[in-house]
Amino acid sequence: MAIFDNIAKAAKDFFVEEDEAAIKPAASAPAHPAATSISQSLPSYNASTQPEQRHLDHIAGLLIGDGKDFAAYMKMVKSMAAAGMNGPLLYQTAFNAFAAINGATVPGLLASAATFETALQSDRNKVLERHREKMGETKGHNIAPSALLNLTAQEQKLALEIAELTKQLQEKQQQLTETQQQLTEEKQKTQSALASYEAANASALSELQAHRKAAESFLIGSGAAMA
Repeated sequence: MAIFDNIAKAAKDFFVEEDEAAIKPAASAPAHPAATSISQSLPSYNASTQPEQRHLDHIAGLLIGDGKDFAAYMKMVKSMAAAGMNGPLLYQTAFNAFAAINGATVPGLLASAATFETALQSDRNKVLERHREKMGETKGHNIAPSALLNLTAQEQKLALEIAELTKQLQEKQQQLTETQQQLTEEKQKTQSALASYEAANASALSELQAHRKAAESFLIGSGAAMA
């Protein structure tokens, strides 16, 4: 029957490592309905939250076991789902094949799943704690400041320097304004003094010239110049 052929193929896919070219799906190959059904029950991510490859590799490292644990069983489940199985039959058939190979038990398999869940949660807690340290929300012990904290400190230092320079600029601006006012007043005084001098000089010169002309007129005309 076709279903058993698919099961056999799925088991072969699980136990026989395929080369890289074989495991890459063709770009135009449509997704199998069963695979689509399984994928609909898994968390989805939009384009802005797609994990980076380094994170995928890190998580994959956490799920590496001895081939007799829940991670290995889950790999078989996915392989059989891609072959066309789903629902209770999928998980029961995968378990039967899995147990036949390594003697797994249901309690042991579920306990293995709990172990992997604990490992993922523990790793997440560590990453979150490190993230809080990077953000400056907590202070790590014997850990060098992150680039984020260094940049934050530099930003604060520059902001303080700008504030100090702004204060100094305002003070210099006030000094400039006062100096300009004094300069204007001093110019006005200088212009006023020059105008006063010009008036005094012109008055004295005019008076001198008037008296000289009078003296010339009266003295030369009266013969006093001959004496």
